[in-house]
Amino acid sequence: MSQPRPLPRVVALANQKGGVGKTTTAVNLGACLAELGYRTLIVDLDPQGNASTGLGIDPRSIDISMYDVLLHGTPLDDTIEASSVRNLFVAPANLDLAGAEIELVPAFSRETRLREAIAAVKDDFDYILIDCPPSLGLLTVNGLAAAREVMVPIQCEYYALEGLGQLLRNVDLVQKQLNPTLELSGIILVMYDARTKLSDQVASEVREHFGDVVFRQVIPRTVRLSEAPSFGQPIIAFDSSSRGAIAYRHLAKEVSGGAA
Repeated sequence: MSQPRPLPRVVALANQKGGVGKTTTAVNLGACLAELGYRTLIVDLDPQGNASTGLGIDPRSIDISMYDVLLHGTPLDDTIEASSVRNLFVAPANLDLAGAEIELVPAFSRETRLREAIAAVKDDFDYILIDCPPSLGLLTVNGLAAAREVMVPIQCEYYALEGLGQLLRNVDLVQKQLNPTLELSGIILVMYDARTKLSDQVASEVREHFGDVVFRQVIPRTVRLSEAPSFGQPIIAFDSSSRGAIAYRHLAKEVSGGAA
């Protein structure tokens, strides 16, 4: 966690394991960065569209989604919607995107579609957070090819490090083939349960392994955090004084180089 990085920052949130709090982190870190005054865009690359619904957008009601951006070259600007949080915007996804994995296969310059789309709006934002799907397919490759940084949320549970090696090898590959400036800029420990010894062990193991790349702030496992998305709100809007809200606020300060 060295010097603050120059803006705009394009960050892919990736982990090919599902259910590791990736979308929760994209939505809540984004909301807390927006609350700090940074214009923040969340690009939802997950066909399940959880980041979109978690910000109150009904995937069935959107005319233009990330699918159109990736497959039909629709300008990213045309998909962007405001959220209920000031400074926070979302480029939504819906289930059409599931087909994009397959449809992109024969497509020309298929790995860099997102990079081109983001290039056109980059100067309008301070932070662009890309919520990648829990797989290492073409959508995630597009996310990694478009980003300068990748942040990896890791669950404080058994097998947390399993699959991480594979992800880092893919980051390496994307770096070599498509995006030489990509770097692993942070590992976020999520779903931390202070009552279990296991959470502590996993946290220590990850810190031992990755050192300073691991953010100091850990994100607790809380009921309020898991309830917020069903109300279409980030945690700072849903329950502003909850432990989860406080944790993500601290994380946002740490990410942005402000004092945590």
